[in-house]
Amino acid sequence: MSLLSPQRTDPDSRPPDQTLSFVNPLAKGRVLVVSAVGDADGSCGAAAALACARAEVDAATLLVAAGGRAPRPTLIASAAAQKLEERLAARLPGHRVAARGQVCHLAVPAEAEGLEAAAAAATLARDGVTVLHVPPRLLQPALVCPTLRPSGVLLRANLCDDRSLVGLVVRELLDSGLAVAVLKRRLHWVAERRALFGVLPPGGSGGLSERLVQRLCGPPR
Repeated sequence: MSLLSPQRTDPDSRPPDQTLSFVNPLAKGRVLVVSAVGDADGSCGAAAALACARAEVDAATLLVAAGGRAPRPTLIASAAAQKLEERLAARLPGHRVAARGQVCHLAVPAEAEGLEAAAAAATLARDGVTVLHVPPRLLQPALVCPTLRPSGVLLRANLCDDRSLVGLVVRELLDSGLAVAVLKRRLHWVAERRALFGVLPPGGSGGLSERLVQRLCGPPR
């Protein structure tokens, strides 16, 4: 059974709500993985919002999309994002990269090769945070990838449909020493659009709460 298998457990065995409250602090590393549980949508926008939440003037955040569309550069991008784009383009010439606002976007294949490319890119973005968005089938491989070594996971999930499954997944992730958070509702479409352009400010309207971000990233530097 994969980590995010769609199989259901008996509703009577549902874990208590506090198992979804995500208490692990960030222990090490600067790589965060974002994925979805079941049929929940909006994980891509959530990943972009998380990347925006920890972008800094002198250290751009890297957003890696496994299986995502090739990113296009925006008219406005920070100097830090543009510098990171240049480094990634030189190091990973076979992958599409673009500076968008305060975030640098990288598209990689949704396979093992893509995870290795993401790990290589993360070493170039070590001054900031790397956010890796993966489809559910790649979550387990991403978590055990020795070159990635993620420190936290953000799950987009619909608790009304997958509460039991989410509880099991969260417990397994916490037992592995990872920081975990669950986004119960999709972000507003305006916030998603701003995040994908790399211009959603931390705590911006409709975005991720600072409390959730701190569970995964710790306090701002």
